[in-house]
Amino acid sequence: MKIDLTGKITLVTGGPGGIGESIVRHLAACGATVAIHFSKNAEHAKKLMEEAGNDSKSFHADLSEPKNAVKLFNDVLDAYERVDVLVNNAGVYIKSPNDEKIDEWLATWNRTIAINLTAAGVLCREAINNFKKHDGGRIIHIASRAAFRGDYEDYFAYAASKGGMVALSKTIARAYGKHNIKSFVVAPGFVRTPIVDEYIKEHGSASIMKELSLVELTTPEDVAPTVVFLASGLMDHATGCSIDINAASYVR
Repeated sequence: MKIDLTGKITLVTGGPGGIGESIVRHLAACGATVAIHFSKNAEHAKKLMEEAGNDSKSFHADLSEPKNAVKLFNDVLDAYERVDVLVNNAGVYIKSPNDEKIDEWLATWNRTIAINLTAAGVLCREAINNFKKHDGGRIIHIASRAAFRGDYEDYFAYAASKGGMVALSKTIARAYGKHNIKSFVVAPGFVRTPIVDEYIKEHGSASIMKELSLVELTTPEDVAPTVVFLASGLMDHATGCSIDINAASYVR
């Protein structure tokens, strides 16, 4: 089987880092034109854009202010006139102990929800309105096992944001299928990324590895092919589904 995404315009948020970078590379390898969103590290985004080829371009937006997602989507439309696939990948994983002062705790909560969920919701709104003018489209949400099994005690906001993302995806799938709009969730567990490296520095790798049924930590390259498959249209009748990629650390 060969997946050919030539001519498909795909917006990937959080493109230059971790899972996002691998998604960009895999989509580009199948011929997709990738709109690579970044919030910082413009030079890395530019390098990734050049390596991706296929007329891929990079786009800046600070999604901690969710209204910026509107401008991001419009910037992509200005460049390409349409979007075929939206990958909501941008996210933060910020520790917030319950014994923090309430102002600090709320600041982390609000930032996490803004980036992980509200901005994703705004992008879905923009994408759906655009898809309805054309021949539909696909939305792929990078959520987390935390949406289903919960997370650790210092990560209330992260778990809540990813749970909301799952509900958002299901709603889109149910409400807009007749408009040829499909929506999917990919739910990783711990993945070897800079965010997880920070967690390992504090807690050690053993705390992660003991949860896994496999002998190695999941990598971004283990996640990206599933995103490509969902973007291809070969899984359209699984719209509304969630696919777990967590080395059986959580099995539903």
